[in-house]
Amino acid sequence: MSLWIPVTLAAAAFQTVRFMLQKSLSTVKLSAAGATFARFAYSAPLVVAGLLAYLLISGRSLPTLDLTFWTFAVVGGTAQILATICVVALFKQRNFAVGITFKKTEVIQTALVGLIILGEGVSVWGFVAIMIGLLAVLLLSKTPGGDGKWWAHLTNRASQLGLGSGVLFAFSAVSYRGASLQLGDLEPAFRAGITLAAVTSFQMIAMAAWLAWRDRAELRAVWETRNTGLFVGLTSMGGSFCWFLAFTLQNAAYVKALGQIELIFSLMASALFFREKITGREIAGIGLLGVSILALVMAI
Repeated sequence: MSLWIPVTLAAAAFQTVRFMLQKSLSTVKLSAAGATFARFAYSAPLVVAGLLAYLLISGRSLPTLDLTFWTFAVVGGTAQILATICVVALFKQRNFAVGITFKKTEVIQTALVGLIILGEGVSVWGFVAIMIGLLAVLLLSKTPGGDGKWWAHLTNRASQLGLGSGVLFAFSAVSYRGASLQLGDLEPAFRAGITLAAVTSFQMIAMAAWLAWRDRAELRAVWETRNTGLFVGLTSMGGSFCWFLAFTLQNAAYVKALGQIELIFSLMASALFFREKITGREIAGIGLLGVSILALVMAI
């Protein structure tokens, strides 16, 4: 089995736990921006410390990080900040499992953005598998209890936040792969570590500056929730490293498509931890996404 497959599965598991923690933070003390900042504030120092420890032990040095690398890193980091804020805000609109499902529109969008920016296309069968996943997302696009055709509900706030986060996550994924590819022939794990350290450091500094300017009370709230925030940082570090390593090893569209297994994890979290009711429509949509995941693995 190709290394990128278990790495992606691990990333999805880490990310589900991290979003669960962020959901808890956002519904108790923190705003969407604060819950997002908590992720970077507690993960960036850990990532940088890990990279420095590796450099010290191995005796290696950092490669030259040129303008193209930093352009990809900043674009990807900014898009991820905005996308994460959308997702955390989305949790207030719909339940946990469906919130994650709306975010998964990033899969088809990642394929398109990857083709445009990096010139990386997908196979015919890979595209078919991705389209099956898209159909599942459309199945889930109707607000529970709403009336009318499903497409009429694509303009509600939940759908707008979900679709918007999908566009932004698509740009972040492709940008991270682009940044990693700028590091040449270094081994994949080293490239992933360098890219992750650069991106999370930028995100921490950028969001800290923004909150210090616009909402200093939120900075204090992030510190006051540090017991949970530390676990957000740890799960974020584990998940982000796995995502970055997977992006280094494989086309970002394929990685994101396989990462849809997170929906199964989120369904379990929604029912078992948040005690949220899952409708038949939602179960059918998630089941269809499961079919698309299997089809993708068989297609590659």
